[in-house]
Amino acid sequence: MIVSPYSYKDDLAVPDFKDDKPIIVFDGHCVLCSNFANFVIKHDKKKRLRLLAAQSDLGEALYTHFELKPDDYSTNLLIENGAVRTKADGTMAMFGYLGWPWKALNIGRIFPNKIADMAYNIIARNRLKWFGQKELCYMPPPEEKDRFL
Repeated sequence: MIVSPYSYKDDLAVPDFKDDKPIIVFDGHCVLCSNFANFVIKHDKKKRLRLLAAQSDLGEALYTHFELKPDDYSTNLLIENGAVRTKADGTMAMFGYLGWPWKALNIGRIFPNKIADMAYNIIARNRLKWFGQKELCYMPPPEEKDRFL
């Protein structure tokens, strides 16, 4: 899939949103994904990242825009500079925003995308079985609400 940067701004189905910082779109019902959102909040000391639950109207619109199924959140999205990164590439880039020692996980980029995505897909496919699912979508802590769209 090749989508030009900021193409979502021309998509009438995508509500306007503040995209001045990179945005992580994650499955808000998945326990692993929600725990990762908490991890990002804790370790993103410079508050460079924003988060968005995929089950929100904006999250679903972005999944559709990027030609992903809006009811299958087996990949999180990293939207930065108007472009989207998915699967292992997106996840490793997310760690790059967290500083040391988490930035070191970017070393995973030495693996070809195909191999890294195979490992990502195994976890993604089994994440609900292995880690569980929440009835309600992730809600940010009140003091971090400004980090969420």
